[in-house]
Amino acid sequence: MKKAILSLSIISLSPFLAGCSILSKGEAKYPTGEDRAISEQSGLYEETPTIWGKNRSLLNPNGKDNKGEGLTVNSFLWRAALDTISFMPLVTADPFGGTIITDWYTDASTPNERIKLNVFIIGNELKASAIKVTVFKQVDGIDSQGSQETKRKLEDAILTRARQLRIAQIEQDK
Repeated sequence: MKKAILSLSIISLSPFLAGCSILSKGEAKYPTGEDRAISEQSGLYEETPTIWGKNRSLLNPNGKDNKGEGLTVNSFLWRAALDTISFMPLVTADPFGGTIITDWYTDASTPNERIKLNVFIIGNELKASAIKVTVFKQVDGIDSQGSQETKRKLEDAILTRARQLRIAQIEQDK
């Protein structure tokens, strides 16, 4: 019985294993390293289309060229958020997920109060709905939610800085 199951599994896997065979003359189908650079310059190399279509992937469903930035969130909002909260210590910053989490920050003028921020960039367009800020506050060790005004001011500051970065990029590209 065990031999029958083993031979059945080998037979069922053989089409998949045959697809892994090396092409003629032991060369890979697509060049790598220095050979790839030469092939790209000569125009002989073409990217293989994915199951989603040419230049599309799970992380890039629209097939738009992101100019090598590698971010799935708006790069201007990402840089603006980091610039805006640069005075606070960071716990984590994930550019692919668009998440920035700060550590607690205490201002010298209010030693009994400290704040912490979570910044989420949830889109790749430069608009207000693509950013969300959560403010956490502690006063004398007691947790409270940060004010909506503080949250709105931080979001506005990030959006303003992102617009400045975008305008600077447009001027540089001219």
